[in-house]
Amino acid sequence: MTAPNPHPEGSAWRHFVGVFLCVFFIGAAIVYIAILLVDPYGVVAFSLPLDRRIISIDQRHMYPQIVRSKRYDSFVIGSSTGRLLDPALLDKEFGGRFANLSMNDMQAVEQKTMIELVLRTAGRPRMLIVGIDGVWCSVNADKVQGMHGFPHWMYDDNPWNDYLYLLNTAAAEATIRLLAFQFGLYKERIRGDGYQVFTPPEERYDLAKARKLIWSSREPQAVPDLAPRPLSDQERRSLSFPALAWLDNLLGQLPPSSVKVLAYMPIHVAAQPWPGTRDAAIEAECKARIAEIGRNRGAKVIDWRIASRITREDSNYWDNLHYRVPIATRVAEELAEAVLLGEPSEDYRIVVP
Repeated sequence: MTAPNPHPEGSAWRHFVGVFLCVFFIGAAIVYIAILLVDPYGVVAFSLPLDRRIISIDQRHMYPQIVRSKRYDSFVIGSSTGRLLDPALLDKEFGGRFANLSMNDMQAVEQKTMIELVLRTAGRPRMLIVGIDGVWCSVNADKVQGMHGFPHWMYDDNPWNDYLYLLNTAAAEATIRLLAFQFGLYKERIRGDGYQVFTPPEERYDLAKARKLIWSSREPQAVPDLAPRPLSDQERRSLSFPALAWLDNLLGQLPPSSVKVLAYMPIHVAAQPWPGTRDAAIEAECKARIAEIGRNRGAKVIDWRIASRITREDSNYWDNLHYRVPIATRVAEELAEAVLLGEPSEDYRIVVP
């Protein structure tokens, strides 16, 4: 005769836990295998031969596959101030096959990492355009990693460590989206060359609203014609811009055959350091050092980050950093005029021809 179980509730609980763990681990294994086979980030060697489009706006995870595709020989790399430069227009102006790898809030260390990936993976670029903005002149560039998190594991040369980071909800969601795309149920979010009009539709432009964002509730002001505030020799020597050493080193790795362009993007005058201030003097010193790097490394330096017909006009902008699509077209065309023809303009300065 079998003795009664003195703890029936405990046995039932253990059984429940055992079943739950089995279902959990089997489910996780199925999800992980699906992620590996679909491979939304293009990092798995044995994944299915699918048409992998950019189905997520998570640029930091999606853009490495643009580089590794080896479909492009020329690149734009910068922050959101360079995102609206259309690779198709740059193809027309310069020749070659452009991809725009600029990202929202892309810090200097992230741009450095992306350029290094290009050099290791895509080979010597035919043309490299670096969109210069304040992150390159930050005194804390070596301490800032970016607001959105940066998947360094996707940018190294070790394919095996990628597998450690693929079992998560973001990868699972990207897998579902890519599968939906295969069946025509989902559209690509960003064009295959990295281009996306991330600003609102032009027909929704509201100048009054834009002015509030441009001037941050201040009254619009004319830029004063003030003499630069000179820095003393001691102040100049004390200034350190860590990212400029990275820029110098990266440009030094490019062969003479590569066209190298450092292009300051045209942010509104409201976001530029006000003339006559210490901030303006510090930026001028940083610009002088970047110009020296450009001269030493054979890079052209073009500066739209000045008070000009573009940057003074509120109606050219959505906010104090982001210009409208027609201005992006204008900048791309002017870039070709400056680089290929050395054409002067009131919109920009050719710092290093």
